Amino acid sequence: MNAEDLGEKIVKVLKTIYDPEIPVDIYELGLIYDVFVNEDNNVKVIMTLTTPNCPVADSLPKEVEDKVKSLSEVTDAKVELTFEPPWNRDLMSDEAKLELGFL
Repeated sequence: MNAEDLGEKIVKVLKTIYDPEIPVDIYELGLIYDVFVNEDNNVKVIMTLTTPNCPVADSLPKEVEDKVKSLSEVTDAKVELTFEPPWNRDLMSDEAKLELGFL
């Protein structure tokens, strides 16, 4: 499986993870900034949280890491949390904005 196909599979997994306070998956919320897959199928996910003191600051990155690692093609996965740029509603997909009544 090439990196692009694996990247798409990773996005599908990320879309199964929901922010517990908002009924929208973390990908559509815009919490995932980037996904890198190297030639050894090691994955690095750069993500943020809706706020630095988010109640799931410990558990959500771990859930992302565990779910990505659960894909048989993935050798290893690491999640890097960043708050640059800070998350805001503009990062949400139109689908998420519609779901939450912002459109």
